[in-house]
Amino acid sequence: MSTATLEDVVTLPEAPIRTPRKRWTRFILPVFTIAMIVYLAFPVLVMIVYSFNIIPPTGESERQTTDFHCCTIVHWQEIFKVQELNHALLISVAVALPSALIATAIGTFVGLVLGRYRFRGRAMTNFVIFLAIAVPEIVLGSSLLALFVQIGSSKPLGLYVPLGYWSILLSHIAFSIAFVAITVRARVQGLDTSLESAAQDLFANPRVAFFRVTFPLILPGIVAGFLLALVLSLDDFVITNFVNGSTNTFPTWVFGATRLGEPPQVNVWGTVLFTVGVAVAVLQLVRSRRTRAES
Repeated sequence: MSTATLEDVVTLPEAPIRTPRKRWTRFILPVFTIAMIVYLAFPVLVMIVYSFNIIPPTGESERQTTDFHCCTIVHWQEIFKVQELNHALLISVAVALPSALIATAIGTFVGLVLGRYRFRGRAMTNFVIFLAIAVPEIVLGSSLLALFVQIGSSKPLGLYVPLGYWSILLSHIAFSIAFVAITVRARVQGLDTSLESAAQDLFANPRVAFFRVTFPLILPGIVAGFLLALVLSLDDFVITNFVNGSTNTFPTWVFGATRLGEPPQVNVWGTVLFTVGVAVAVLQLVRSRRTRAES
């Protein structure tokens, strides 16, 4: 005679599976993100759209108006029409490239030292770099102007920096170094030091270990610092406006042109610079993902 267990006699019904209730709050973050993207991108979109704006003939020089009439590519065909604008853009590029290269070279060494070594004065160096980023640009610009004026009046050791191209170049190098140093330092602090030690264990001297192991690993940080310094130089207005003298860069020329009305070529050149920046950022992203996939 078999004995029945409690499970055979009593069969409990299975509890229904409850699906989590979807709340309306799940839409807050996506809506906020989309709103911020639209808010940040809207001025750029307006600039791109107005580069195709038809300006009615008035008998005067062409100036951008708030009225939009679609659409024309005449401004793109006449992109080099305004000679003063072309010259200001060339000055901006002639300042941005060397200042970014010099700032990247100096900032890379500073970031490498701060990220790898501990030494007396390291905290003070970090504080000075942070101060160079946190200080308002109007303070830095006025300080640099006072420095150049003081050097020009006293001429110590025969030094003299006239207000113009060279004062703009030195100023852009000065404020770009801190951004490059912080970018490279963050990259260096995230490295695995055992990789370089393993290379030295395999009979690689410190120089070979650095250029074969460390340098390729920090190269994305160096490239990012260079691009950041380049964009900051092209974009800077406040500091440049203090030390430019009679030399105009692209931002200072556009600011002066707003008093009489901007020519439509400003929107065209702005669109070109924006497109180049986006293309460089996309290429850098593709390159970094390919490097990660190969590693």
